[in-house]
Amino acid sequence: MKTRYLDARTPDGLKASVAAACEILRAGEIAALPTETVYGLCADARDAKAVGKIFEAKGRPQDNPLIVHIATPEALDEIACNIPDAARRLAEKYWPGPLTMIFEKKSVIPAVTSGGLDTVAVRMPSHPVIREVILQSGIPIAAPSANRSGSPSPTTAEHVTADFDGVIPLIVDSGCSQFGVESTVISFAVQPPRLLRPGSVTAEQLREELGEIAIDDAILHPLAEGQRVSSPGMKYRHYAPQAQIVLLKGDAAAFSAYTRRHAGDGVYALCFDEDETVLPAVRYGGQADPAQQAARLFAALRELDERGAKLVYGHFPQSDGVGLAVCNRILRAAGFRVIEIESERK
Repeated sequence: MKTRYLDARTPDGLKASVAAACEILRAGEIAALPTETVYGLCADARDAKAVGKIFEAKGRPQDNPLIVHIATPEALDEIACNIPDAARRLAEKYWPGPLTMIFEKKSVIPAVTSGGLDTVAVRMPSHPVIREVILQSGIPIAAPSANRSGSPSPTTAEHVTADFDGVIPLIVDSGCSQFGVESTVISFAVQPPRLLRPGSVTAEQLREELGEIAIDDAILHPLAEGQRVSSPGMKYRHYAPQAQIVLLKGDAAAFSAYTRRHAGDGVYALCFDEDETVLPAVRYGGQADPAQQAARLFAALRELDERGAKLVYGHFPQSDGVGLAVCNRILRAAGFRVIEIESERK
């Protein structure tokens, strides 16, 4: 298959990109489109055969549910039911934007889209490309991240091309993703509402609106044996480069000392901008700037593979606010390998 590549960063390019994507989705095919979080691999969420092509292209497990993207508040009631007032208040505040909410699904959403669950995950993206495609096509779009399953999510069209050139019919380029990590996921199918995946809409912000929320243990720990996946991003190893990552939890001095002692061929550091290390380093943001870390993390993980890293020592981030989203992604990329380190005594 020859992949068509379109640039949506000009008015004419946006118009052509939206028209091409609408045509492809109406034909039951898949396309890679930008969103404000990461690039998504898109199909008609109501079309089981089309959605199946997403799973095939990604190599994605069938029990891993997809998020359905809509463009109007009215569209929510077409695919979900038993929507509480609290969820509608969240939608008024954070939609369009990087927030996904889970509800009981209507029959229009096939089992393949929901990972066999009786719930559906829904969000309203703010990016103009995918919003216009949804509006002009009239199609609710199922769109997991446009990467091979388990590998780092794509924040540029070049990342998508590396994984899917010659595999899918269309890739639309709109530059770097704004947020760089996938949307926050909260489930209203349980009480109290449960945070299943952290993102740029933080747990603290959700509590301000909802009061009590539960934090799923799988955010910072491996999924319990036998536990069913209820949200994207809950698999044990996810977002991972080919290199093995070991996370180091400690201050800057401890990180510097540890990496100095463990230098070697193919050994790299994944660290903050301020960190000192003798290892070849890929930096993913300022230590006190989790939003910057989120925006840069996936590109940094891909760069490690490009540079031939075999073993990577990553500096563990803070775990509050947006930092919880960074923690969640980097822990899964590392397969939950964490070493507590202490500064050397002087």
